[in-house]
Amino acid sequence: MALIYDLPVFNDVYQLALRLFQVTTNFPREYKFTIGQDMKRDCIVLVRYIYRANKTKEKYQHLEQFLDYFEVLKFEIRLCADLKLITIKEQADLSAKMESIGRQITAWRNASGKGQNLQG
Repeated sequence: MALIYDLPVFNDVYQLALRLFQVTTNFPREYKFTIGQDMKRDCIVLVRYIYRANKTKEKYQHLEQFLDYFEVLKFEIRLCADLKLITIKEQADLSAKMESIGRQITAWRNASGKGQNLQG
């Protein structure tokens, strides 16, 4: 088992979190403490699921939960772009990072063996 800090996907999620913390500082007050807080929290939850998947043999469930939060975060970023809270360039940068993360997690989940880890 690799240390979580050595995982490329962890480093990408960390970079995503840093970027989200930066862009949300410019949100109007109305959005800073609603969608801004939610996005930051959801990104931190992603780290939790990477940690859990990395420390257990039954990774599939944790990676599925990661992907659930990940889809919500994608929606939140799109919503921010539509509300003009982030620029098109910021959205493109965030989307590129998220695409890389999504590919890594999906590959990890598929390699973890779906059938043996689905219980209950």
